[in-house]
Amino acid sequence: MQLIEAFRLALQSLWGNKLRSILTLLGVIIGVGSVITVVTLTNGAKSFVTSKINSYGAAVITISKMPQTFITIEEYLSFQKRKDVTIDDYRAVLSDCRLCRSVGAQRNSVGKIVFGTKSTTDTNIRGWTWTMPSMSNLNIDLGRSFTEVEDEHATHVAIVGSDIVDNVLGPGDPLGKEIRVDGSPYTVVGVGERQGKMLGMSMDNWVAVPLSAFLHSYGSHASMTVFVNAGGGGEVMEAVSDELRTIMRARRHLAPNDADAFSIDSSATFQNLLGKILNSFGAVVASIASISLVVGGIVIMNIMLVAVTERTREIGVRKALGARRHDILMQFLIESATVSLVGGIIGVVSGIVAAKLITLAIAFPSSIEYWSIVVSLFVSTAVGLFFGIYPAYKASELDPITALRAEL
Repeated sequence: MQLIEAFRLALQSLWGNKLRSILTLLGVIIGVGSVITVVTLTNGAKSFVTSKINSYGAAVITISKMPQTFITIEEYLSFQKRKDVTIDDYRAVLSDCRLCRSVGAQRNSVGKIVFGTKSTTDTNIRGWTWTMPSMSNLNIDLGRSFTEVEDEHATHVAIVGSDIVDNVLGPGDPLGKEIRVDGSPYTVVGVGERQGKMLGMSMDNWVAVPLSAFLHSYGSHASMTVFVNAGGGGEVMEAVSDELRTIMRARRHLAPNDADAFSIDSSATFQNLLGKILNSFGAVVASIASISLVVGGIVIMNIMLVAVTERTREIGVRKALGARRHDILMQFLIESATVSLVGGIIGVVSGIVAAKLITLAIAFPSSIEYWSIVVSLFVSTAVGLFFGIYPAYKASELDPITALRAEL
């Protein structure tokens, strides 16, 4: 039997029994759709977070009081007992690190921005050294960045995000306007590039001021993060990390056998951890989705068995006209594969649409992985073939005389 004829018969069977076909396809659609949705969202999240991590450069190393990621509350409590990373630690790294290409530091807070009669109460306040804008790859859309002199003398100048311009400063040239950051006056000298939203939260609601001015306003009672540009990867990163560890251990007066009382991380550390988390999450969801595919396969087998019973006379006529067992077997296998393939196609489209709707609703990043589409269609078709073997075999074994007599 020709393949084209088998496909045509399969599509006719689907179209002739629309409700049954929808119910048959539902399990495959749910399984494939959920896999596509999760892979699309997971890949989007991975790409987004990786881009944010790499915004400081692949060669940037951070020194902080505690690691950016931890698993248990016990770890958190133990990290909290460490000494704060202070401005003196930053200065020690700046003066003693021979391999460091550039060094910066930052502290964050959340505060109120006021200009005239307009204000915000949840703005991210960033205390930056003059090197941080360039180290964080911040593009200035308007105006300029800090200068070293302004950082040294705690000059009250500020770089603002686009939300501050849109919602607080209003129309007109924002440069030169004086805003109040938690009550302290700062003159706007620059506007950062627009970054958009993430999970419904704006990434442009921020104000950056010189770290020295930040410390005058907020004090030195909290820990900061020191950023170091190693200027290279691989062995260079290891050498710089070793030098930084030596400097920090000396400042903490740690014995040779004592554990580090600080954390040194790089973008590779975060990316590896992120990859493990997302891969584990994807594996769990894929396992759950595979259950839907198995259920869909069982439904397909059940419907194909019903179809064999309903089409007994048709099978008998075909065999009487010379159709071989192989022809009947292929006919029903192709029909079951076509059913699952159609379900897979609908599932792929549904999964992509669902992911994009989530992106529109809460600004969660999504990125289509074409390999996942190919794999999903292959797996869904394979499920149809696997669960269609028994019904196809049963159809091919029918005796033509018995089959013709069954509906006479």
